[in-house]
Amino acid sequence: MAKFGELINSEKPVLIDFYTDQEDSETTIEILRSVAAALGNTAKVIKIDIKKNETLADALCVKGNRTFMIYKNGEMQWRQAGFQEANTLIGLVKEYL
Repeated sequence: MAKFGELINSEKPVLIDFYTDQEDSETTIEILRSVAAALGNTAKVIKIDIKKNETLADALCVKGNRTFMIYKNGEMQWRQAGFQEANTLIGLVKEYL
């Protein structure tokens, strides 16, 4: 994985899904595919496994539950734990275009 700082230091909004294997359901995968398709090249959509990136998750205070974040220009713009609908995520990311 690229360094986190490189991933989030973008003029385009970056939607990050911090997840665990237990929470990575087909539904969520389809939601993220829909979000990525709807946003096209205007934003990035990234999934980060909490267990494989424990140091990063600890630094961001992400515990064992799914957490979504939006970064732009290296700064966190939005954060929410728990399930999110595709249209909600699309709308949130569009706020930072």
